[in-house]
Amino acid sequence: MSRHEASGGCHCGQVRFRVRFDDPPELLDCNCSICAKTGFLHLIASADDFTLERGAEALSDYRWGTGTARHLFCRTCGIKSFYVPRSHPDGFSVNWRALDDVESITPRIRFYDGRHWEQARSDLG
Repeated sequence: MSRHEASGGCHCGQVRFRVRFDDPPELLDCNCSICAKTGFLHLIASADDFTLERGAEALSDYRWGTGTARHLFCRTCGIKSFYVPRSHPDGFSVNWRALDDVESITPRIRFYDGRHWEQARSDLG
């Protein structure tokens, strides 16, 4: 299996990061309320595979429910390009749509029933 590295960030450019991932990447298309409304396609990455290059001070933290997930938004443009998910609190979930120049990579997209998170949790591995 080969590995890729891609850069990404928010719309205004204040937040920039790099992420490494397997080829082909597996993305989760979650139907929970926040993912469905924002069109977030999850690329789960370990902390070792994720580097925030700039913009920590530009991020705003939004939490609800259990408060475990740290939804991180750019304070200027409002884009959530990555966050710390409840399912992987020691890693990150990167929005595939916030990555630059990944059009030539064909990911595998898997549905995830986030509306029923407690029952579907075992599907995350």
